[in-house]
Amino acid sequence: MTRVDVSEAVPGFAEAFPFERFNRMQTETLPALLDSDENVVVSAPTASGKTALAELAIAKTLSEDGTALFLAPLRALTNEKESEWERFEQLGYSVYVVTGERDLNPRRAERADILVMTPEKADSATRKHDTPRYSFITDVDCVVIDEVHLLDSDRRGAVLEVTISRMRRLCDPRIVALSATMPNVADVAEWLDAPPECTFEYGDDYRPVPLHAGVETYAHGENSFADKYRRLYRALDLAQPHIEDGGQALVFVSSRQDTVRAAEKARDVVAERDIEMGARGEYDFHSAAKELKNDTLRRSVVDGVAFHHAGLSREDKNAVEKWFREGKIQLLFSTSTLAWGVNLPARCVVIRDTKIHDPLEGEVDMSPLDVLQMLGRAGRPGYDDAGYAYVVCDGADREKYRKLLQEGKEIESRLAEELDAHLNAEISLGTVRALDDVMDWLETTFYYVRAQSAPDDYPSGGRLRERVRETLSGLVDAGFIETDENLGVEGTPLGRLASKFYMRLETAEAFHALAREDDLSESDICLAVADAAEFDSVSARRAERDAVRAVLGDEGSHLDPGNRKVLAIVRGAMRGTTPGELSSDAWVIKQNALRLLAALRAFLEQFAHPRAANLARRVEARVDHGISSDAVGLTAIDGIGAGRAHKLAKEGIETPAAVRAAGVEGLVDAGLSEGVAARVLEHARALPAPEIEWGAFPTSVATGANDMREVDIENAGDGAKAGIRVTVNGVEMTATSAYLGEATVPVGVFGSPTTDELEYRVEVTFPDYPLLPHTESRTVRVES
Repeated sequence: MTRVDVSEAVPGFAEAFPFERFNRMQTETLPALLDSDENVVVSAPTASGKTALAELAIAKTLSEDGTALFLAPLRALTNEKESEWERFEQLGYSVYVVTGERDLNPRRAERADILVMTPEKADSATRKHDTPRYSFITDVDCVVIDEVHLLDSDRRGAVLEVTISRMRRLCDPRIVALSATMPNVADVAEWLDAPPECTFEYGDDYRPVPLHAGVETYAHGENSFADKYRRLYRALDLAQPHIEDGGQALVFVSSRQDTVRAAEKARDVVAERDIEMGARGEYDFHSAAKELKNDTLRRSVVDGVAFHHAGLSREDKNAVEKWFREGKIQLLFSTSTLAWGVNLPARCVVIRDTKIHDPLEGEVDMSPLDVLQMLGRAGRPGYDDAGYAYVVCDGADREKYRKLLQEGKEIESRLAEELDAHLNAEISLGTVRALDDVMDWLETTFYYVRAQSAPDDYPSGGRLRERVRETLSGLVDAGFIETDENLGVEGTPLGRLASKFYMRLETAEAFHALAREDDLSESDICLAVADAAEFDSVSARRAERDAVRAVLGDEGSHLDPGNRKVLAIVRGAMRGTTPGELSSDAWVIKQNALRLLAALRAFLEQFAHPRAANLARRVEARVDHGISSDAVGLTAIDGIGAGRAHKLAKEGIETPAAVRAAGVEGLVDAGLSEGVAARVLEHARALPAPEIEWGAFPTSVATGANDMREVDIENAGDGAKAGIRVTVNGVEMTATSAYLGEATVPVGVFGSPTTDELEYRVEVTFPDYPLLPHTESRTVRVES
């Protein structure tokens, strides 16, 4: 087939492509992408040019005044696309990356021609499609799925699957799905209703560089730390001939820390073996290397060895990528994220670590998808005649990886493992409203297609409908959904909260049960989160258990070791000190704990009372900021994070009320700049500030007498949801919720014959703010 010029195929978009002529694979797909409105599925080897197919689908959508959505497998990739697609912006089209909730600009999203999101963000947006902030998602005309084989990812596959199914029900956009080589591309095409003429499966003959892949073993020992170095030496043995021949090697390891350690050790080995590499004589390169922010990286790049991971600054990552492409770096160590992200091929690719430590799962095998994605990076088009890819593994795993390299990996649905949670979500969102809709929804899933195609590989086999009916019945029995006499289904408050916070249903049930308990404590809140099903697979290594005991003492002794580790990280975060032994997993566990604390707060507000919700909010703020219980209210003030809160608390300013009393001058004396102090004071004055007016409240009452009085509560700050509670001698008399501007609470003063004194206490709490409860009391004597 004659290759087609870009200017001929898409004359209005020639400047958006970084080349002048499409390659053979791209040319063959042009009619399906440009002359048809059908859904398209393309499976092709890594580095064969699939990005251009995404850009062709986008160009066609833009030419028809439509909106395109590009789903990128990683958040890091979304930012790269924003930069890369400045080419579209130069043609007058807007590109908008939708990332975190707080950063969303609904107006920009609504006006964007090209939206870029991860599957998780698209899932969130479609769940909120009927809100003004996210209504833009239903205006999408074309969805391009980059790396659709992500469907087979343990954690993320089901999210991608249900998001695409939901979008097809909401706005029925065109779907263009791109994938690395996969044996069952026909199943994906059937799921997406892509006709045969729009389904493409390209083999290795379409790779720009032939690939030689193999499995190598190492001498396994008893010490896992020493084994890492044995695998490293094996990886360097495999890479050395290519480096000495002027080529480059990319070595994948299991963690960010391992990229650094491996690069440091590799520098020593390169020196010992006297391997000539690097750009030692280039003055400009050496000068540029001095500008790197990472000290270790700065020292190693001049020797031609570097590392790349998501924790590096963007400037350092960009520099490493640039120098690797230019050949100045010949040996690069990276985590698996690089395989899914930047197109950075090398003549030789070695996977040193086939097992990774996951903070939530413990030690797990690397995903077969990740393995194939990494190996696909071998071979640099235009520079190498062939690519060489190796898996280094224990001898016991040799056949498993040989089979993977020979046969590939069929893409499976992961929805079956989480069917109850996702079905609950669809019903709670209203995309499924009746029993008949449940079956219609099922047929829009990849799960349905795959179970028909390979029934022996799925627990339900051919009885999918029965499986869904059982799941539906279980959701009704557990109180997540309810049905009516007209065969309608809808989510209950419990089901809607579980959906809103993406929770495991076991956790939602546990939180619901906790909300029915009286007088919750801070420890109850922490224990409930640590024992959540989301943390069931967390493991505590032997070296970590002493650190856990040092943090907790006897607290949580009934928990499994992994859940106690979570509790220790939560408690450490509240104090602002996490033991070094727990630090490697602390960030991931803390982020998940914060999500669950926000969920628990909502459960307590819905099913318990504002006091309990406020307690959860204060725990959440302490975990987030590492601040004491006395000073946690400071974090409610916009502009005050952990650093400023600690600074003010150290000077005795521990509450928003104390901030207001200090004024600008007092805040400056406490260490804030005048401008910051003025802004902090302004925000503190806007927070809720209840004032309780007791009026003519009696100081005494006769035995047997009844005296009804009123207590007025005014809010001197901005209005907010509040809980108002009145107790007498610790016994609750009145509890009410209100949006507090002003409120009047009736209080009965009764002359009890069984006591000489009555203590009346009024407490005001704000469930949405980490403010300490505002409490005032009056004492009434009972006179005979």
